[in-house]
Amino acid sequence: MILPALTLWQREMVRFVRQRDRVVGALVTPVVFWLLLGAGLGRSFATDGRQGYLEYFFTGTVVMILLFTAIFSTISVIEDRREGFLQGVLVAPVGRFAIVVGKLLGGASLAMLQGLLFLLLAPVAGVPVSLAGLPWLLVAMFLVSFALTGLGFLIAWQLNSSAGFHAIMNLFLIPMWLLSGSLFPASGAHTWMVWVMRLNPLTYGVTAIRQGLYWAGGPVDWAAMIVTAGFAVVMFGVSLWAAQRTTKGDLQ
Repeated sequence: MILPALTLWQREMVRFVRQRDRVVGALVTPVVFWLLLGAGLGRSFATDGRQGYLEYFFTGTVVMILLFTAIFSTISVIEDRREGFLQGVLVAPVGRFAIVVGKLLGGASLAMLQGLLFLLLAPVAGVPVSLAGLPWLLVAMFLVSFALTGLGFLIAWQLNSSAGFHAIMNLFLIPMWLLSGSLFPASGAHTWMVWVMRLNPLTYGVTAIRQGLYWAGGPVDWAAMIVTAGFAVVMFGVSLWAAQRTTKGDLQ
């Protein structure tokens, strides 16, 4: 079970190295958004009278990178099915558990890698990343990466079209990110939107990552971390359940 999962994880790493254009979509695009929005709204936005928008949006950009990487990594499920690779894996003596673990760990690892690269820009945004808060930050980023990859895998497993996957992404995943506190705080939203943000599990991932970035050594928000961990576990379980089912694409 471990070897097949590691093999699929390694395949995701190799594919990423050979497809350098994925870096542009998953890393460079969010950085451009961060710079443009941060510069455009920098003087007109403040959360507490001191924090500018470039700094506030930094956490949201980290989550955007994790989301985009999850999307680009799980769309390979559709490509593998179209090319026949997935069917070969499914008929091999490999459990579905190993397939799901390998794909999700591969996507989460890539998301972590690109998210950590973006953290190098933290001094530019004025974000005081400290070594003391680094363990919390890394755990939060991994859980969010794993959960989003699991969500992308769940969607991609049901589809045979890359265009359909992008349509669902625009309809579901992007609004999920927008209503997570990444783009604007809940304090300035309408009441109904505040409730939607509270029900959004990604909101707690954003909160956990933000606390890791602004580690003060005081009480930690364990509720945010626990909800994020639960989100990751649920997405893994649902992805495993979906992988146990046979789709029309698997029979082609």
